[in-house]
Formats: sequence, structure tokens, C-alpha cells
Amino acid sequence: MRLVSFDAFRTLRLPGVRYVKPENFLQQRATVEAADWILFPEYWQIGALVFGLHKRIFPSLPSYLLGHDKIEMTRAFQAIAPHHVPETLIEANTPECAARVWDSLVAPFVAKIPRSSMGEGVFLIETHSDWETYLAKTPTIYAQEYLPIDRDLRIVIVGEQIVSAFWRLQSHDGFHNNLARGGRIGDAAIPAAATELALFLANTLGIDHAGFDIAMVGGHPYVLEFNRLFGHQGLGGQHDQLAEAMLAYLRKYSDHHEPHDPIRPNPILPIAI
Repeated sequence: MRLVSFDAFRTLRLPGVRYVKPENFLQQRATVEAADWILFPEYWQIGALVFGLHKRIFPSLPSYLLGHDKIEMTRAFQAIAPHHVPETLIEANTPECAARVWDSLVAPFVAKIPRSSMGEGVFLIETHSDWETYLAKTPTIYAQEYLPIDRDLRIVIVGEQIVSAFWRLQSHDGFHNNLARGGRIGDAAIPAAATELALFLANTLGIDHAGFDIAMVGGHPYVLEFNRLFGHQGLGGQHDQLAEAMLAYLRKYSDHHEPHDPIRPNPILPIAI
């Protein structure tokens, strides 16, 4: 199995990987074309690799396309699991739309910049001044109901399996749960409803490398988002398991089989939506 990686860090534990600098991929076209898999390309390479050279990539094309923008991601979640998505309003950033969203949601609520990660670009809106500050920074309005939680779950899926799942306890700012923003790891039991939801979403949408953020409210799981390139802080000593899961998945589909096609979904686990 010939593997070419554009991210040396994330494929460090995989055997026999050929690393190519992303900016040199066309100069090393022969190496790229000979590969069975292209691993962790940059987003700007996707068109050339998938549609131009017809290469198989990991993470999957849906992982890139949906993971690149919270708006696309949320709309996909709403389509397949509407009762597991917090109330979310997506509008153009115009005065009329801003006023309508402000009147529709009860403060406090959450507003996000569509392309952001690690808790950056996430705002707690408590006053109209907060709202105006957010509007000045975002190209599109993405506003979501505030869930009464002090923690959430990070569920890491690689290939077709859960590699890691842990609680993220709220940071001292009273809002962010991200480890990059001061959140802490909790050791409470992981609810089956949360892992079932993450697997359902990943398999139905064709997501094969992601950290899903799931909130539990009264025993009911809500999906907040997923990160295609999730942080490794919470993995502890599970890096080898992550690499093993990745390698097993690539081997499984390296010959004449193709990974799950999201156009013809076959969910791993049924879930009430």
C-alpha cells in the first residue's frame, strides 16, 4: 500500500509513508499519481487531487467539504438529525437579518464565525452591545440557542470506529469547553446516546476522521460541530490506537473496495431523529 502524506505530524506513526510538501505536489506528480492514498492534503489541494488526478484521499471528501464551514456542516446535521441540533439561525449579515435574528433568539445565545476552530470565533451574546461586536466580525450570521451545560463530549472517530471519547469540562471563563481555551478533561462515564449519535452522523455523512463535539441536555444528545483536524491534547496515550485505526481503515479499502459512499448511506447504528 503506497501512501503519500502532506502532513508529517498526523502520519508520524504510520509505516512506509512518503512525505511531500503540499506546495510541491505538482512537481512530484509521479509520486502522487502512484500512491494508493493521499493523506491529509491541504484544503486548497482537494480540487486538483480528487477531480483532476482522481486520487483517493484521507480524510474523506465529505470530511473536507462539510468540515470547512460550520454553515454547511450544520445544514447537513439538520437534514439527517434535526432533533439533535440546537436551534440555529443562519442569515446574511444585513441590518434587516440581524434585527430578525436578535428578535428571534432569547439572550443569552451563542454566535459563531462560520470558519473558526478551537473555540475561536465563538461569542456568548448577552447584550445588544455583544451582538453588535459579533456582527462587525462575521461575514455571515450564525446564531444558536444557548444550551444549559457546563461540559461537553469530544468523540474522536477514525475510519469507522470511535478511538477516543472524553468529557471536556468548562474553563474558568464560564463559557468555553475547548482544551485550547482552558477546558479540562473529565473522567465521568460516556453516555451511549452520545457515541451512537456521533457514529450515526459520521457514517451517514461519510466522515472518517473527526472529533465530534456533543452536548448532553437532560439525557438528550445535541451535536455542536465536528473538527476534521482535531487537537491531540485529550488523547493521552491513545496516539498508537489512532494510527492503528487509520491504518486498518486504509488497508480495508486499499484494493478494490471504496469507503462508504454518503450518497447511499448505510448507518452503522439506527438513531431516532
